[in-house]
Amino acid sequence: MRALLPSLASAAVIALAAPAAQAENLDVLMSGVFADNEATYIGFESIEREDIPELAAVDRKYLVVDFRFTGQEPASEQLQASVHKVCMALLKDRDLVRSLSDSGYDMVSVAFDRQSQFDCL
Repeated sequence: MRALLPSLASAAVIALAAPAAQAENLDVLMSGVFADNEATYIGFESIEREDIPELAAVDRKYLVVDFRFTGQEPASEQLQASVHKVCMALLKDRDLVRSLSDSGYDMVSVAFDRQSQFDCL
């Protein structure tokens, strides 16, 4: 019985540490997407729509990665290129995508202001 308790405690610590490691990996990845003079990574927010049934065909749980441009918001073409840059950085990190998927995320969105979000995955 004594040997079982340390094993259970270790499993609990590992299970609790996984989301923190995932968040740290996401922060590190997103912080390096843009040069300092382009856009600044602010952080991310996990959104879970409790009003949508779990078996629904629409996205229920998603992640919003948030950036702010250092100067004026760019033209539409440059904004689209910035969204593409963030999305491609995410997609190239297969371990992170797998981890997000395993955690129940259906989609990732990118935001550069408080009014708009652009879907990645």
